[in-house]
Amino acid sequence: MKQFLKYLFYVHVGLVSLGLLVVLISIEVYERKYQTPPEWTFKSRNIYRAARKIEEPDYSASGIVEWPDIDNNYTSLLSRLEDPDFDGADLVLLRNDQERVWVFGLKKLGFTRKGLDVSVKSEAWRRGYYSALMGAARAAEHLDGWVFDRSRGMSCPKEYMIGPSNPRPKPVPYGAAKPPLEENCDPASEPPQTFYMKILTSTGFTSGQRLHAALAYGDFLDWKGLHESAEDMYNWGLDIAVTALPLGTSNVVDLQTGTINGDATYVSNNILQATNALATHHARIGKLSHALPMFISNLRARKQLSLPYVPEPPEDEPSRVQRFLSFAKWLLVSPSYPSPPPTGDEVPVRSRRAICEESAIMAHIGEIIFASSQNDTQPSLAEGLGKFQKQQSGLGWTRDAVDISESTLSSMDLDDLDARQTCAECLRSGMDNWSTMVRKILKDQQKMAVPPGEQKLKTRSSWFWGGQNLEAAEHDEGRWERELQLVNERMDHIQGLLSKEEAIKKARSASILGSRTIFS
Repeated sequence: MKQFLKYLFYVHVGLVSLGLLVVLISIEVYERKYQTPPEWTFKSRNIYRAARKIEEPDYSASGIVEWPDIDNNYTSLLSRLEDPDFDGADLVLLRNDQERVWVFGLKKLGFTRKGLDVSVKSEAWRRGYYSALMGAARAAEHLDGWVFDRSRGMSCPKEYMIGPSNPRPKPVPYGAAKPPLEENCDPASEPPQTFYMKILTSTGFTSGQRLHAALAYGDFLDWKGLHESAEDMYNWGLDIAVTALPLGTSNVVDLQTGTINGDATYVSNNILQATNALATHHARIGKLSHALPMFISNLRARKQLSLPYVPEPPEDEPSRVQRFLSFAKWLLVSPSYPSPPPTGDEVPVRSRRAICEESAIMAHIGEIIFASSQNDTQPSLAEGLGKFQKQQSGLGWTRDAVDISESTLSSMDLDDLDARQTCAECLRSGMDNWSTMVRKILKDQQKMAVPPGEQKLKTRSSWFWGGQNLEAAEHDEGRWERELQLVNERMDHIQGLLSKEEAIKKARSASILGSRTIFS
């Protein structure tokens, strides 16, 4: 009996040790994937890793992201980071942030949250705090219009709630829980502006972080249909980028039109991002005459950037012993916290990611030019050919954008996941636009008829597309049918490339050797 109890004890000790080892390895794996500031407490670091982990679409077998759980994790983390008894020692509550909000004409939105002075904290702490605020804002955006049922501890869209404010509730899906009653419900989360404005009204964040928050909040307001308030946020972001320029730098951006001066010698990355976001906002709400010159000036400024320095590869490859020692060091020693990313106040280089962003802007320009063509019904051949000329120009910009995106994506480093995703999105949208444009032109050409005896038009020139014989293009039988066939074949090839890209992304994100998280 004693021998049996002895072996039973050994088995339990072994199982407990094995379980502890699995937990420690899991913590180390996720710490390498979602690195946390070293001065945070152990619990705060675990909460952040849990939030980032369940935010990944691949975490759940169903592919559904549980945003209520994510919101709960991020708000719990923020309460610890701002608590002097845990991670918030020496933080100072600012008293004049309400005035700052009013200065930018946002009083009507009702922001009353106070900002903090986080400049006393280390750069790593501030970067982690910023990432937590942005994560909470993302969760709040997804939970906008949701309610939390206090009686059952459940969240659901407000459209299912039963109560006076929702007289015609939507039926719940089959098998779901009963809909909540309004008297038991509260908003499922804080509004997104609580977190965005906390970044904008706090001191200690970089201009790039504040700009990112302003642009993200502007995108959310645009999505809500509050275009006037969204434009205020984009202009606030542009003001952040301009005021962060070095002393003595002037006449970089025309704040009235948002265009970048062609003679500007110091165009920071924040300026490029802010003007691009403002131009996208104008295009989104139909102000094409405002958006087009902004996109063109932004593209011109990007084309003038210098190419990055490419170091020469080492002549001698590491030996097997060196590779083994390097792997052993990586396995046994936790990697240090990532170095601070650029603030955005520097002049960027024309990297592969920047080239992908250029192709996205070219696609926007092509879409705007194509959309600015005349209506389907044309009273004369001359006006029809004028519309055809604009369509040709917009199509040319779109073709070039697709070609640049595809070639850049094919030659990009596999480890640069963010840049590859940017290029893939541009390639996907560019191909969709190209297909739509060709189908539209084909439909218009089939409608357009040449009146008998009409005088042939001479060759016209276009600012974007150069000189071309429009009549020859107009009467080229089968041209657009052939191009549509080419687009369909190209689409099949691009779909294969994008599917391969998704496989690369999943493989890299599933590996602890994948890219490290940098709170930018």
